[in-house]
Amino acid sequence: MLSVSNLSVQFGKRILFDEVNTKFLHGNCYGIIGANGAGKSTFLKIISGKMDPTSGNISLESGKRMSVLTQDHYSFDEYPVLETVVMGNKDLFAIKTEIDALYANYTDENADKIGELQVKFEEMNGWNADSDAAAMLSNLGIKEEYHHTLMSELDGKQKVRVLIAQALFGNPDVLIMDEPTNDLDFETIAWLENFLANFDNTVIVVSHDRHFLDAVCTHISDIDFGKINHFSGNYTFWYESSQLAAKQRAQQNKKAEDKKKELEDFIRRFSANVAKSKQATSRKKMIEKLNVDDIKPSSRRYPAIIFKSEREAGDQILNVEGLSKSSQEGVLFNDVHINLNKGDKIAVISKNSKAISAFYEIIAGNLKQDSGKFDWGVTTTQSYLPLDNSSFFKDGSLNLVDWLRQYAQTEEEREEVHIRGFLGKMIFSGEEALKKCNVLSGGEKVRCMLSRMMMMRANVLMLDEPTNHLDLESITAFNNSLTNFKGTVMLTTHDHEFAQTVGTRVVELTPRGVIDRYMTFDEYMNDSKIKEQREKMYSVTA
Repeated sequence: MLSVSNLSVQFGKRILFDEVNTKFLHGNCYGIIGANGAGKSTFLKIISGKMDPTSGNISLESGKRMSVLTQDHYSFDEYPVLETVVMGNKDLFAIKTEIDALYANYTDENADKIGELQVKFEEMNGWNADSDAAAMLSNLGIKEEYHHTLMSELDGKQKVRVLIAQALFGNPDVLIMDEPTNDLDFETIAWLENFLANFDNTVIVVSHDRHFLDAVCTHISDIDFGKINHFSGNYTFWYESSQLAAKQRAQQNKKAEDKKKELEDFIRRFSANVAKSKQATSRKKMIEKLNVDDIKPSSRRYPAIIFKSEREAGDQILNVEGLSKSSQEGVLFNDVHINLNKGDKIAVISKNSKAISAFYEIIAGNLKQDSGKFDWGVTTTQSYLPLDNSSFFKDGSLNLVDWLRQYAQTEEEREEVHIRGFLGKMIFSGEEALKKCNVLSGGEKVRCMLSRMMMMRANVLMLDEPTNHLDLESITAFNNSLTNFKGTVMLTTHDHEFAQTVGTRVVELTPRGVIDRYMTFDEYMNDSKIKEQREKMYSVTA
């Protein structure tokens, strides 16, 4: 058990945490959520001992071991990969290092010492450490040929996987992870979800990945107003129940018993849905603990992301014939044929993210293809959210009001009152609307880009990793908006929930053509015949 007592954190006049008292119990997985700047990462640094609080104490039960997912991808560059993983269990690695040092300088005097250490080593299952580490690396997609290379020789995505293996190694009693799904592909995330869902000890995780939080969490720990409150259930339960509670609070005339019955019915429906999911087979029985008392309204603000089209598109949306593009690194995609239909919501995927960005840039008219052609329907209007939005914010002298005014469609929209109201709905209220473009955070820039897209009122949306830099509130609001949007959507995202709930069709760009299926993202990724086809189409470059 991990206890937090009277924790306070203050930076100057700003109070981040105020007398926080809470406990993280054995066997539970806690998803830490909170608005941007609420202190999620700071909290993890404090409980892991990397940062001191202003006051208060953190105490870990005696004899228990804590493991933390390292954020510094270069800190183990001089070590071999396998050794880096074993270092995750510091006590085990210290004994192993000491034994090796004594053997290197073997004398009769230290023979007894070696014997004592070897007993401890055996008790810690040390003789199987290398094979256990190797198995974990293989499960995370690090091939055996890399196990004995230096960390410095791996690319960024491979390093992330090794550091996750390091954090998981040796069955720690408390596992702390800050954004563990960053830079992971869907297959690796799925493996990590299954691992953590069946992990017997305590997990404390910060993530913007709602699918991941839903798959692994038994509790949601909400940071709000300088306090931390635990709620039973996963993220979806917390979100939907807090929305329901907020709606009920607004219904002043409704009887208390009717409200209680509505909450109980909601829990019953939610529990039934969870029982049908794959998570229900894990040892985590979160649905048994859901109760009405856990349902409380949230103070969280959600941006008003609402896409409306100026006119409905006709039947001809986009026709792509024989489109190909290569880079210095080789073929990005080749011989792509796609015909978009009205109302399609397509998850565009590829093992090469550069292929996707190049495809969007070509059909947006910003990049020339090597061969092939594409034609937009005459009734279509397109709005594009690129992966790199820096070109839109080059003029640092503009404040947000003046920046957004550039994209106004009518004289009425150009008026300051209208633009300020628009920005207010996107959580740029009061003085924030007068911020200069050159001081915006990544998330603020994306919210500005979404405001621009909404003003354009297009009937076709193209979105290249739209959830990058956004907080959970914005991602959730964005997701709901696209689900309700009546037009056509082309979407690329690492957010599993986004892809699954928005996409009705999957298009995969490969060096040997395109795979195109009308099915959900999960159906596509789990189809054995498609798996075989994918392997073939990536195996040889054209």
